[in-house]
Amino acid sequence: MINRIGVIGSGVMGRGIAYVGALGGYSVTVADVSEEALQNAKKEIEIIFEKNISRGHITVEVAEQARENLRFETDLAFVAAGADLLIEAVPEVAAIKKQVFEMMEEHAQEHCYFATNTSTMSPTEIASYAKRPDKTIAMHFFNPVHKMPLVEIIRGLETSDETAAVIRAVAERMGKETVVINEFPGFVTSRISALVGNEAFYMLQEGLGTPEEIDKAIKLGLNYPMGPFELVDLVGLDVRLNNLKYLHEKLGEKYRPAPLLEQYVKAGRLGRKSGRGVYDYTDQKELIKK
Repeated sequence: MINRIGVIGSGVMGRGIAYVGALGGYSVTVADVSEEALQNAKKEIEIIFEKNISRGHITVEVAEQARENLRFETDLAFVAAGADLLIEAVPEVAAIKKQVFEMMEEHAQEHCYFATNTSTMSPTEIASYAKRPDKTIAMHFFNPVHKMPLVEIIRGLETSDETAAVIRAVAERMGKETVVINEFPGFVTSRISALVGNEAFYMLQEGLGTPEEIDKAIKLGLNYPMGPFELVDLVGLDVRLNNLKYLHEKLGEKYRPAPLLEQYVKAGRLGRKSGRGVYDYTDQKELIKK
């Protein structure tokens, strides 16, 4: 039975996973080597609590219980040793994930399950960084985690049926809908999202229309909740570029990153987190193109 969850990484995805895990009644510890990053995560999680209370999504009592379920810790080995499930939520860089999984394997108890929050990378390859491939799986949460209803669960080559069932139950207890699929580069959602987002950048560099017009056409014409430029600014242009490079390597030319996307990333235009991506956020006004 899963009672204690360790989330390794306190960035946007890690803090979101911790929030829904705590709401689901799990004892959740967020682990990060940076005390500053942990304090930022704690502040951001509190903002989510307050917003959801004010909007009537949760009660004060539910929020208070969830707060009591949350811990923050810089000792990654300590967190790994006490968890029934470890969810890795570090950047999409193989070397970083390898380091984290090796640490997890060294300190986690034998019964502990390992999950990677990856949007494109191979759970089979990530499982090879440790020694329990049958207990390793991918849990692809979506940003923002507290709003997006889906967790895409991806089985690696040796992931057991029992592990898939346990992780599906965990995600559902967090209030999420789930799909369980077999591994293939990009899974379902990232392959489609990367194609749409990349094509939007090609349209922009060809002068087909402004970001606002392209986003509006996609939202109203195809019934998307967000336009591709709104989405990439939220996710991060650097994250999208890394995903496209990986998919281009694995699946071929149709995923070659648009030159304009690469140019924006080189210029430091990474989206909301940097204050400017496709749109400008430096004055706190959303969706204003500079």
